[in-house]
Amino acid sequence: MALEENLPIRRIRKMSTTRRNLTILAVVLIVIILGYYGYSYYTQQQELAKTRATVIIGTTDKITDLDNARCYDFFTWETLGNINEGLLRHEPGTLKIVPGLADPSFGGGKGYEVSADGTVYTFKVRANAKFTNGKPVDAAAVKYGIDRVVRIHDPQGVDWLVTSFVKSVEVIDPLTVKITLTGPVGYFPSIVALVPTYYAVDANTYPASQVNSEGKVGYGPYMIAKWERDVELDLVANPDYYGEKPKTQNVVVKFFKDATTMRLALEKGEIDVAWSSLNPTDILDFRSKSGYTVIESPSPRIRYIIFTNVTKPPYNDIHVRRALALALDRDAIVRRVFKGLGVPLFSMIPAKYASHDDTFKDMWSMDLGKAKSELTAAGYSESNKLSIELWFTPRHYGDTEADVAAVIKESWEKTGMVTVSLKSAEWGTYTQYLGAGTMPLYLLGWYPDYLDADDYVSPFYLSGNAYSKNYSNPHMDELIKLAQVTADQDKRIAMYKEMQTIAGNDIPYIPMFQGEIAAVSKANVKGVIVDDTAMLRYAYIYKE
Repeated sequence: MALEENLPIRRIRKMSTTRRNLTILAVVLIVIILGYYGYSYYTQQQELAKTRATVIIGTTDKITDLDNARCYDFFTWETLGNINEGLLRHEPGTLKIVPGLADPSFGGGKGYEVSADGTVYTFKVRANAKFTNGKPVDAAAVKYGIDRVVRIHDPQGVDWLVTSFVKSVEVIDPLTVKITLTGPVGYFPSIVALVPTYYAVDANTYPASQVNSEGKVGYGPYMIAKWERDVELDLVANPDYYGEKPKTQNVVVKFFKDATTMRLALEKGEIDVAWSSLNPTDILDFRSKSGYTVIESPSPRIRYIIFTNVTKPPYNDIHVRRALALALDRDAIVRRVFKGLGVPLFSMIPAKYASHDDTFKDMWSMDLGKAKSELTAAGYSESNKLSIELWFTPRHYGDTEADVAAVIKESWEKTGMVTVSLKSAEWGTYTQYLGAGTMPLYLLGWYPDYLDADDYVSPFYLSGNAYSKNYSNPHMDELIKLAQVTADQDKRIAMYKEMQTIAGNDIPYIPMFQGEIAAVSKANVKGVIVDDTAMLRYAYIYKE
């Protein structure tokens, strides 16, 4: 009976033990679940942080030579500008010039002092600047870099950006460099702020008299971790950069063969920013697509046609050059190829400048009848047609370039007296042909070296400069040099208008159109600034 009487107690004890075990099991399960979700959340946060730490930029452009003594294309300048910095720089989105490598405590916050006559600029270099190989960036490195550009005198012609303005460079002390100009140039700070020929250069990386196309040592906000030509460029924030630290630790630039492939990569989430250059139809589409931001700006970039040598047949005949200018259908290019994202251009100086004048509109607006008359005067007819080659590069200016060339061909052949053969070459080969004078007639674009009207005149019309090796007009030379040293802006404007009239009479170039520049990013990407420099500053780009 005693055993039977104790059975309920035993059952109670057994049930209590079971409940306790179940409670412990439940607690363990809760801990496991919370631990799992906690770990999962931690992992997600880690992945999110990792994702935010990298911005991937896509481009159809290419890097040519990572050497400021040779490169003369905007995307390579963009790359150099992100791994280096000028003595001065432009604040993104503005025209304000502020100290870069120059010491902001010098010159009343400007980083430089200028003599009363405007011919001597004295810069103080920051004391804590150093190259990514650990060597100091000092006044001697600035002098070495500028002098080296002149000494190498590369066929690409970039040295004119120094020789046209600079008489001498002198090291005053380890951190002070004096640049003496050939004459007063009021916009010299703008040149120093944008042009890589004024960068400090490491003598161990860049030989004194030889180009190093693969040079990777700089001192800017980013440093090169890896570069596979035409495939990928990996940048990492430079821990020794003296300025504000980049907002994103890693930037990857991926190079695409065409705009369509780049657009697909953006839509698949493989890149964060599509830049230089999407097709006009892509930009119009992304304007109305959710999840993306289109960043646009009126472009200081111009497009034009170059006669390589106006002293050789058939382009030595002014009637031929006039005929091609008169037969060019700019409206068709802007309307059909760029879907209205641009405007026809009738001068080498963009419309935004006060000195701009629609010279070619006044003198050579499209008129097939007049074009035929000029061709007749040159000895051509429907049975004896002018036969020409027109060269273009298929991707450097975007996938639209073949369409631009096709519209030009169509325009000229409408005269019935011209036959056009289209030829193309990839950008690297194209620049080699350009330097060698291989292409008699070709398409090119111009991004600003510095933000002044002189930059749209000197390279093209001043005798012996980058693109004017076979064109010379003494009066044009006189006006250009006078405008460079004239302080009175009204007088300068008058001079540039006269230069445009001379250019309209001589026609060594035919201006075509002025486009827009645009980047498209995912909506969570911020800090993509498209401005008059036409270059992205990667250090400001970040993800939310």
